[in-house]
Amino acid sequence: MRERSRPRGRREAGDGRSAGGAASPRRERRGAPAAGDGRRPAMEEGAADLRQRKKQNCTESDKMAPEERNKENSKLGRSPKYMLIQRFAKLFFGCLAAVTSGMMYAVYLSTYHERKFWFSSRQELEREITFQGDSAIYYSFYKELLKAPSFERGVYELTHNNKTVSLKTINAVQQMTLYPELIASVLYQASGSEEVIEPVYFYIGIVFGLQGIYVTALFVTSWVMSGTWLAGMLTVAWFIINRTDTTRIDYSIPSRENWALPYFACQVAALTGYLKKNLNCSAEKFCYLLVSASTYTFMMMWEYSHYLLFVQAVSLFLLDSFSLAQTEKVHEVYKIYLFSLFLGYLLQFENSALLVSPLLSLVAALMFSKCLQMNMKKGTFLSRLLKVMYIYLVLTITVTVNFLLKMFVPHKENEHLLKFIEVKLGLNTTKNFTMNWLLCQESLQAPSQDFFLRLTQSSLLPFYILVLIICLFSVTQVIFRRICGEPLKETVKLEDGRIGERPEIVYHVIHTILLGCLAMCLEGTKYLWTPYVCMLAAFGVCSPELWMTLFKWLRLKAVHPILLALILSMAVPTIIGFSLWKEFLPRIMTELSELQEFYDPDTVELMTWIKRQAPVAAVFAGSPQLMGVIKLCTGWMVSSLPLYNDDDLLKRNENVVCEEGDSYAYSKYGRFCHEIKMNYSPYVNYFTRVYWNRSYFVYKINTVISFQS
Repeated sequence: MRERSRPRGRREAGDGRSAGGAASPRRERRGAPAAGDGRRPAMEEGAADLRQRKKQNCTESDKMAPEERNKENSKLGRSPKYMLIQRFAKLFFGCLAAVTSGMMYAVYLSTYHERKFWFSSRQELEREITFQGDSAIYYSFYKELLKAPSFERGVYELTHNNKTVSLKTINAVQQMTLYPELIASVLYQASGSEEVIEPVYFYIGIVFGLQGIYVTALFVTSWVMSGTWLAGMLTVAWFIINRTDTTRIDYSIPSRENWALPYFACQVAALTGYLKKNLNCSAEKFCYLLVSASTYTFMMMWEYSHYLLFVQAVSLFLLDSFSLAQTEKVHEVYKIYLFSLFLGYLLQFENSALLVSPLLSLVAALMFSKCLQMNMKKGTFLSRLLKVMYIYLVLTITVTVNFLLKMFVPHKENEHLLKFIEVKLGLNTTKNFTMNWLLCQESLQAPSQDFFLRLTQSSLLPFYILVLIICLFSVTQVIFRRICGEPLKETVKLEDGRIGERPEIVYHVIHTILLGCLAMCLEGTKYLWTPYVCMLAAFGVCSPELWMTLFKWLRLKAVHPILLALILSMAVPTIIGFSLWKEFLPRIMTELSELQEFYDPDTVELMTWIKRQAPVAAVFAGSPQLMGVIKLCTGWMVSSLPLYNDDDLLKRNENVVCEEGDSYAYSKYGRFCHEIKMNYSPYVNYFTRVYWNRSYFVYKINTVISFQS
């Protein structure tokens, strides 16, 4: 009966808006059951309040009476027209600053790239040599698509490719996630750009444009969280200054993360807005659609995207477990994950890696746990026990589902990565060559001290730690209050000093902590963490709520805390911005004005010799990095590729003695490269040197004598 009486109370309050005390009975009705009724569990009461607020979003927020707004504005001496103009001006100039920041960053990248490589003054072969490793492979397939007689024929040749790796036919689109190249080739041909711009400029221009979108999305995220676009500008400044640690765009333009992470940043920005309280229906629908579109696009652009979405899903799971967000919103995001996984599985040629991904197992466990809660009678002993054991139940079901899927779904993708993680965490040891080779890669090592030193010199790390500590303590306080039965406030005001009650803030705190743990283990994942460090630190120093939360703890009395919080939220970022401008702007301008030189004559000579004198049926073997350049510049077939997501290609890189799957570091034979250069026996009988320069030696296998065991 108590739940049925609440809507009646709201209707009475709505009918009597003109009365002066119409709002106070509504507060008493809402607060009385929470304070006096001890029969229901506190967490269950909080969940009911959250569901009730979800239903009120489209009524109380969207249909607020104009009379109430007029009264509030008249108290401040402002007319509704003035308030509308002020909001429009703030939105207009904020959007203008966000778009301008993204465009300026894209222009900055283009200018820096031109100064670094002298790109416009070089021949095509010299330009292509600037693409190294896996970047060369991706761009080579873009070239093949443009050379094909039709787009359909080009796609068919990529899905049935037997001209790249010797003795192997591969589906390059699925195995190497070539959807960015497919999109770029379609845009290049459909837009009629053949007569306007060269293919390489069109390709790198799209990537630089996406980086501009990346920066704009970070700007918007910080702006939405703090309420001021000053935070967005500080985010962009820190991102550019720490470019060495925020992006790999400088030396690996076509890499998959440079195509994918801008879409993930858009998804995070939309998710931040979607999680906000008291969001009107139009804004909520827009954020929901943007989250859906960007999640699916992100999943199609990068083969490892589902792992990053898994980290995000864990953050949302913890957010929902402590009833710090509207459960319905969180589960709507889970549905987006399921839809994206299903659609990605179909369009990625039935990619089994998506079926055995931890993301699918976690979402399935969360959905199943929700069904148990909904179908179980509230207030019973089992329902209370399920509340307490919820996290343990979800984790258990996740592991079980993932284990069963791997048993029944045939898969080989990314299996070596799971073994690598086991070895990296010390859970297993191995003598396998591939595992030990991966452990030697710089990107898979723990970050160096220089990384932390660079972040400290730009003042990013100290302010991030300060903001993180304040937010983390505030979130801990909120969780403790929820356990004690205190409901969340519908609207958190500045004077409350409770920044930890905002669900979007809690999400970002959890998310950056999880990504930070990854970055502390693998240096390559710092590019996932550092951009959101810039965003969170900029939000914190520009947010009056964060300073007010700190002053509430300190119990300031000498100075009015609200006034001081407002002053600091403007003064601190201004001081930071001025110091960054004074110290780092001259360095950036020097980078743009300094003409660097990238010249590799030995590689140019090698590629020229291969194109002119190598047999058409020749197959080249060597280091994976060099093989990528040979494939791009000459089109000749190679024996291996610089890719980490294929076990067979990784095994082709091995040149050691193997026995029962174990590789040994010591051999009775010397290093092959050294022995053959010195013309030692017996290699001189099997190989003939056909080309050499200062950096490269090319040998052909003799057809008369072959290896016999």
